[in-house]
Amino acid sequence: MERTLAETIKEITKKHLEENNGLIMGQCLTAVGWVNHTVPDCENIIELPMIDVAGSGIVAGAALVGRRPIFVIRFQDFINLNSSFIVDYAAKTKYLFGYGTPIFIRALSTEGKGAGPTHSAISHSYFMHVPGIKVCSPMTPGEYQEIWDEFMKDDCPMYVSEHRHSFNQTKELEDIILPNADITLYGISASRFNMIEAAKELEKKNIKCNLSHILWLKPLSLDRMIKPLKESKLGLVIDSDFEIAGASQSIAYELMKQTGYRVEALGAEDRPTGTYERYENGTPKVEKIVEKTKNLLKKK
Repeated sequence: MERTLAETIKEITKKHLEENNGLIMGQCLTAVGWVNHTVPDCENIIELPMIDVAGSGIVAGAALVGRRPIFVIRFQDFINLNSSFIVDYAAKTKYLFGYGTPIFIRALSTEGKGAGPTHSAISHSYFMHVPGIKVCSPMTPGEYQEIWDEFMKDDCPMYVSEHRHSFNQTKELEDIILPNADITLYGISASRFNMIEAAKELEKKNIKCNLSHILWLKPLSLDRMIKPLKESKLGLVIDSDFEIAGASQSIAYELMKQTGYRVEALGAEDRPTGTYERYENGTPKVEKIVEKTKNLLKKK
């Protein structure tokens, strides 16, 4: 029987807590659905009070004594206050003292249903600027297992940008490279699901799209991403995070620099999201991806 992503996270967490002397720490872990059914009911769960500034300091201390904590941020908006000890300490111990501070940061994002301006952020781009932190955005069970295995082999903090829209995902997301493709679409976070649907709509208009799924944002490897771009000679990087000064623009620039081909970015708009549906702002919708792609092809 196929496992969902949520079930995979729960199993990985349970094994870590029971067999690796691990910890999971955060706010409201055992309330309101046990973090979308991703937290197991077992020992070594520590509920942190609503003291966002100090929480990451407690977690960093646990990492330094060998507990390899999982730090759950229920909404990525809350990472701003929690980032101080991560950015200014955990990310720097390897460089300063020769030993790392391994924290597995589960930063959850949500969109829609009236989430509003303080519960809807997707903020992985922030941490791409910080030396000493790995950044990834897994959307499938296999990808989550991959990034967890990488975390257990290393002693660096890892920022894991999760999206609640992915928790029921059971199947892996495979790259698609077509002969004579018109454009290569690169997807990050939940935009990968909309990217797939947009490609189907574009196919109806005789527009062929290569699809490339981006898991690792930092360290970033372009090797696998360059091949489809050389075939299509045009690219679009799509992200659920903000477009301006974000992961989508950064990766688009790197791809253009390496290949000389035109690559543009598409992400959330430069404005807060509102509570009402018409004011939502986040993952580009299918229609917006289709429109952007068609406009790029006009310039090709």
